[in-house]
Order: sequence, then structure tokens, then C-alpha cells
Amino acid sequence: MKAEYDLSKMKSRKNPYASKLKKSVTIRLSEDVISYFKEMADEKGVPYQSLINLYLRDCVARHRKIDISWQVKS
Repeated sequence: MKAEYDLSKMKSRKNPYASKLKKSVTIRLSEDVISYFKEMADEKGVPYQSLINLYLRDCVARHRKIDISWQVKS
């Protein structure tokens, strides 16, 4: 291994993973939801935040829509 390298002639290129970078957001989740994903994450051996991201990514890939219908009580 050389003591020094000359990088001045090195060509730059775009990061191929730049479009896949994650963005930090703050959301409020119920304690039972967090517990559910933490338990599942422990079983699978992955971080729970990664598991939540994978689940949401699956929802996006399958174009899942949620049906929220508010029923008015009489």
C-alpha cells in the first residue's frame, strides 16, 4: 500500500444510491404499534424501524389504500 495516493486526476461520478437515500421524519405512533413491530423485529433479527420501513414500502409497491369511513352515531 502506498503512503500517499494522487486523487487529483480521479473522475467523479454520481452516487447510484442517491435516489434510495432515507429521509428522517418524526411521526407519532401508538405504544401498542411500536411494541408490535419491536416484537416482530426481534423475531426476525432486524431493527424495528427498518421493519416498519419495509412494511410501508410493501404498501407502496402494492398500491394499498386504506379505507377510513367515519360512522356517525345517532
